[in-house]
Amino acid sequence: MSAANAQVEFGAKVGFDLTNYWGEDVSHTLQPNYQAGLVMEYHAAPKFSVAPEVVFAAQGGKSDNLTFHANYVNVPVMLKYYVAPAFSIDFGPQVGFNVYSKVTPKDQDALDLGDMTNTVDFGLGLGATYNLTNNAFIQARYTMGLTKVYKDQSVDVMGYKLTTDNKAKNGNIQISFGMKF
Repeated sequence: MSAANAQVEFGAKVGFDLTNYWGEDVSHTLQPNYQAGLVMEYHAAPKFSVAPEVVFAAQGGKSDNLTFHANYVNVPVMLKYYVAPAFSIDFGPQVGFNVYSKVTPKDQDALDLGDMTNTVDFGLGLGATYNLTNNAFIQARYTMGLTKVYKDQSVDVMGYKLTTDNKAKNGNIQISFGMKF
């Protein structure tokens, strides 16, 4: 595909996520969440394209007594290699901007963790996209956070001492459906 024939596509996607925190001294289970956002794909060559996105994602983790909610506006830039005309392997960096961060102790009200949460999250994504039609697609992706979610602090959460000096990082398994316009 020459530069004159390069094609740009725009669209939207929604998805189901399983999120958790991972890292040293982190013991969290998967938590169901969601995502929704806008996508673009620039076909730079017959088998290669660049696909930036802007996605709102509910993320977090769950331990025995606490459920963490950390919502982000994520901006992944996926490099796509088409192994077949309708199927690509996707890899690329992601930067996330925290917009909401709370913890909910079991059977109690949520506590705001905004001041304890790092504002920016960097990660790497690996996945695949299958184009069902020219306009509809499905995606599967794992995004691994590379930066700590929380600043090194501790706070009393309704009688439970919460220490955020661990190495908790975001982990996100995504299954998405999207449409190109």
